[in-house]
Amino acid sequence: MAQLDLCDVRLMDDTRFGWLVLVPRRVALEEIFDLDADARVRLLAEMDQTAVALRAQLPCDKLNVGALGNIVRQLHLHIVARRVGDVAWPGPVWGHDARVPYTLAAGRALCAALRVRLVASTE
Repeated sequence: MAQLDLCDVRLMDDTRFGWLVLVPRRVALEEIFDLDADARVRLLAEMDQTAVALRAQLPCDKLNVGALGNIVRQLHLHIVARRVGDVAWPGPVWGHDARVPYTLAAGRALCAALRVRLVASTE
């Protein structure tokens, strides 16, 4: 969906939640502390940048941020826009029923809008 200095930003294909994933472009990393100090600072800055863009595009009651890695071991951060009353509220979104995918047009439109917000947040 987008590329930041350290991370690729990916949209989870599930319309029930505004859900982005940051994936650092570094090999063989599983934990945040596996990054060097400068990259950890960059990861947190990109998490902030992505969260601000997501919340601006998809207003929410709470942003959930998680780095689980139980299924996909490669280091990645989930940033999920939550709303009181969403299908998983107040529980976790992981493993909650089958996903509801975006139409191709809706997914592309959301990605384009989020890219604009990500670029604007760096200016």
